[in-house]
Amino acid sequence: MKKALIIGAGGVASVVVHKCCQHPDVFGEIMIASRTKSKCDALKEKLENTTKTKIQTAQVDADKVPELVALMKQFQPDICINVALPYQDLTIMDACLEYGVDYLDTANYEPLDTAKFEYKWQWAYRERFEKAGLTAVLGCGFDPGVTGVFSAYALKHHFDEINYIDILDCNGGDHGYPFATNFNPEINIREVSAKGSYIEDGKWVETEPMEIKREYNFDQVGMKDMYLLHHEELESLAINIPGIKRIRFFMTFGQSYLTHLKCLENVGMTSIEPIMYEGKEIVPLQFLKAVLPDPASLGPRTVGKTNIGNIFIGKKDGKEKHYYLYNVCDHQECYKEVGSQAVSYTTGVPAMIGAMMVLKGLWKKPGVFNVEEFDPDPFMEQLNLCGLPWKEDFNPVLVP
Repeated sequence: MKKALIIGAGGVASVVVHKCCQHPDVFGEIMIASRTKSKCDALKEKLENTTKTKIQTAQVDADKVPELVALMKQFQPDICINVALPYQDLTIMDACLEYGVDYLDTANYEPLDTAKFEYKWQWAYRERFEKAGLTAVLGCGFDPGVTGVFSAYALKHHFDEINYIDILDCNGGDHGYPFATNFNPEINIREVSAKGSYIEDGKWVETEPMEIKREYNFDQVGMKDMYLLHHEELESLAINIPGIKRIRFFMTFGQSYLTHLKCLENVGMTSIEPIMYEGKEIVPLQFLKAVLPDPASLGPRTVGKTNIGNIFIGKKDGKEKHYYLYNVCDHQECYKEVGSQAVSYTTGVPAMIGAMMVLKGLWKKPGVFNVEEFDPDPFMEQLNLCGLPWKEDFNPVLVP
């Protein structure tokens, strides 16, 4: 039985904690640590009498390496699961190196002052993790995360080479609010209002925000509008999956969301540039986050399903082959099981599985890795067992 330090206490962290507690044979002891200890305590209180996993809580500022290291020395974890904010990835990685513990996160680092998320900052840690004999697993949510595992699985079992990948992220859920985000509003709005991009012939092609729109009929959800966005896994898959000519990422948005977002953009509320307000410096987007519904509160009121997966075009035995690998997840089923909506669930479950892979020694090697660099099979098996079963389509409708 191993010990896991879970940093964060939001919607995704709550799912990770719930799922770790369902596997006390792997996660014998967990510590939930966050800037707001009361959130950690609430999770502990909810779960401690339902599991054999021992639960501790702590207050920690994830921006401060000495605080993180002191906590690690006290708890002595076997893995650190980072489900805090992407701005804190590097300080947590620094602490893991200083203490000497394996690391896993769900989203790559982005600096506070620019909506530019890419892997270069974390890939720069490769040599240090190698020398320390430690494993760092990057982007082990759903997208990025499962989408990378799906790509490794498709290559291993169905293709000699993969030439085209389209990642489709559809949230068919309805929470009843005119405008709310299904995960951290600050991260969500930064992502959506940034320029889009995709990789073609080894180069980034940049588009205006929401410039490229397609319609797709999603299994169990129906016809939806989806828009091309920049997304971090494109960067790693283009390097790690041989034969790639083009990778794109699409996400669905309803018209109400887009209309509200455009209005907020037009009045400056999505800006990340600090402004002075009544003698104090504030960031408009951070203020907007404070007045929007907390994504962790959407669980009871969200109905419908998500459908996330990859469409692959490649070659097998010299012939062109098409293959679609995806998961459908029901918001209300997630709420009944762990008290969250499906967006948190589809991120938190893979984070727990990734940590399980490291703790069992199946994904254990020195260095910094993206998920598609590991054997996908044991992870794919756990997806079926842990609430995210996958489906296959060998004749999918392709995205033009």
